[in-house]
Amino acid sequence: MPQSLSNILLHIVFSTKDRTGFILPEIETELYPYVATICKSFECPALAVGGTENHIHVLCRLSRTITVSKLVEKIKTGSSKWIKNKGSRYHSFSWQRGYGAFSIGVSNLDALKQYIANQKEHHRHRKFEDELRAIFKKYKIGYDERYVWD
Repeated sequence: MPQSLSNILLHIVFSTKDRTGFILPEIETELYPYVATICKSFECPALAVGGTENHIHVLCRLSRTITVSKLVEKIKTGSSKWIKNKGSRYHSFSWQRGYGAFSIGVSNLDALKQYIANQKEHHRHRKFEDELRAIFKKYKIGYDERYVWD
């Protein structure tokens, strides 16, 4: 029987609802590994997870057996439940409804890992909204401003 193989590298980006600054240092050191564990449980090993107080980037290998939308749903649902159990200040936490998902080539892997690792420094000079617009431009994605920000 022939073997089915793939190496689909995926860059996923989404923010907190209304870009509220919920991802505080007290939980981010646990949140990012938790998100990586969710990815691993769906055979989508995370290669990098990071972000700032209002958004997250996930770089992973997409399994042959799950869709992008299902993986994002599992990441958001699982991590949202986890965050809400971190104390009363997080009870109203939620992720935005949408997300961005972008394929990347192996030749860009190290650069994207570095980019994700340097999110805090990067966002001292650039708002998330501007970052996402730049990502859309880079990947030639058309979008409607009315529906990107929820």
